[in-house]
Amino acid sequence: MKTPETLLITRTIEFSAAHKLFREDLTQEENYALFAKCANPNGHGHNYLLEASFTGPIDARTGMIVHFNELKRMLDEVVHSPLDHKNLNTDVPFLAGILPTSENLVRALWQQICQTIVDKPYRLFRLRLSSSSHHWVELQEGL
Repeated sequence: MKTPETLLITRTIEFSAAHKLFREDLTQEENYALFAKCANPNGHGHNYLLEASFTGPIDARTGMIVHFNELKRMLDEVVHSPLDHKNLNTDVPFLAGILPTSENLVRALWQQICQTIVDKPYRLFRLRLSSSSHHWVELQEGL
């Protein structure tokens, strides 16, 4: 049996955050038509789960792509600290001016994580973000 050519290592992280999906150039009725209850004037919250998968060469000394503890520290710094118990519309500098949909959030997180690991031997391969147990958004290298 041939060994797979690509190995992924995945770490999950949870955070809770509030947001409001609302475009200022639209009326309240138009916003409700587009975003339904997510256009609540006072916002609403989610318990997010982010799965971050990385790939890279296996270090001959450790037998690992990267240690899970390193991923935990990095994701705590890049994801949990800036987002947990925050309002995504107002409290997160890297989301300034961005409508905080799950799609836009996962794209912004991709950029933040990639900037953080630019000098590492591994790279980000996939992010999967869920804001409930029923749906998620996935961004993957090469998509």
